[in-house]
Amino acid sequence: MKPTDIAQPDYFHKVVDCQWACPAHTPVPEYIRLIAQGRYDDAYLVNWKSNVFPGILGRTCDRPCEPACRRVRVEEGSPEHRKAHAKPEPVAICRLKRTAADYKSDIRARLPKPAARMNGKRIALVGGGPASLTVARDLAPHGYHCVVFDGDAKAGGMMRTQIPKFRLPDRVIDEECGYILDLGVEFRGGTRVDSMARLLDEGYDAIFVGSGAPRGRDLDIPGRREAAAHIHVGIDWLASVSFGHTTSIGRRVVVLGGGNTAMDCCRSARRLGGEKVDVVVRSGFDEMKASPWEKEDAQHEGIPIHNYLVPKAFLHEQGRLVGITFDKVRALRDATGRRELVPTGEPEVRFDCDDVLVAVGQENSFPWIERGLGIEFDRWGMPVVDRTTLASTRPGVFFGGDAAFGPKKDRKSVV
Repeated sequence: MKPTDIAQPDYFHKVVDCQWACPAHTPVPEYIRLIAQGRYDDAYLVNWKSNVFPGILGRTCDRPCEPACRRVRVEEGSPEHRKAHAKPEPVAICRLKRTAADYKSDIRARLPKPAARMNGKRIALVGGGPASLTVARDLAPHGYHCVVFDGDAKAGGMMRTQIPKFRLPDRVIDEECGYILDLGVEFRGGTRVDSMARLLDEGYDAIFVGSGAPRGRDLDIPGRREAAAHIHVGIDWLASVSFGHTTSIGRRVVVLGGGNTAMDCCRSARRLGGEKVDVVVRSGFDEMKASPWEKEDAQHEGIPIHNYLVPKAFLHEQGRLVGITFDKVRALRDATGRRELVPTGEPEVRFDCDDVLVAVGQENSFPWIERGLGIEFDRWGMPVVDRTTLASTRPGVFFGGDAAFGPKKDRKSVV
């Protein structure tokens, strides 16, 4: 038997299952004990140190800590619990994070202060979302002059533009982004970086790219161009709603996709006038990427989820969208467990609709990074980075969050 390796702190993190499951390794038991003692300020600051945005994550995190919670195993092993036929439930770790954020007092006096003396180093951060803001939070107190560039007028990135306000109010984003900007971080809102070469020429000591995965995938099937006026890419549509450009939608809405963006789209459509909103997914219900509670919230609002249907064609009459057809499929797995969706041979399924929201995934987009600068990309168009240091193949240029590893959750961007 090999001796226990305690050289890496991972060994100690794994002792606490929920803490290890959290990508930021937030000390969950510690802040829950503080909440139980009514010490909300202390509980909030424990979170702030490790995950940066407790109020935001307390409303939007997909909670990997909760499936790891030991409370489920305790209840499964309890004769009294089994006798009551109660479903084992984890501790509500995520909602307790929000509790600390909502019940705390003014904690600004306990946060780090702007550096008393600058160290002469200038850092450019592309994108005003959680990845760039986390880097700025960690560097600014040490005297680095951090300059955050973002095309939008306010900081927050896709937390502000793609998460509906009924889930994440602007006041929460303003507060927690403000804690970081108040550290002396320079925020250049409304300034889109469209050339890495020009940014390099400005002489920054380092550049961090935290621009996220800003491009939504489209669906190229028959009828897409003819009915384009009423077919919307999900994340773009959510941004339009967030900025107040879109204030209504058709009475009958179909949402394509099974992730959390699709759940945000369908619930937003309901609030904007959609009387009949249907979510259609090509996979099975349990295989959907959306968090279980996101699916439950949609269903509680009377939004049905239809599974194993693959989009076939948009139907249109005189340039007006009237419906969409689907092929019915079933899942087969080969000897290796690889899943394949095969047609069932049943008649196609039709949904009549006035609008379609396409939420079938997101992609990275780096048209502003010129090739030939020493920044290598792989065959999928993703930057080649060191997974530990986040350094690219050009010294002094780093990538983080979705920009480095593809679409994830806010909690991954703060790690």
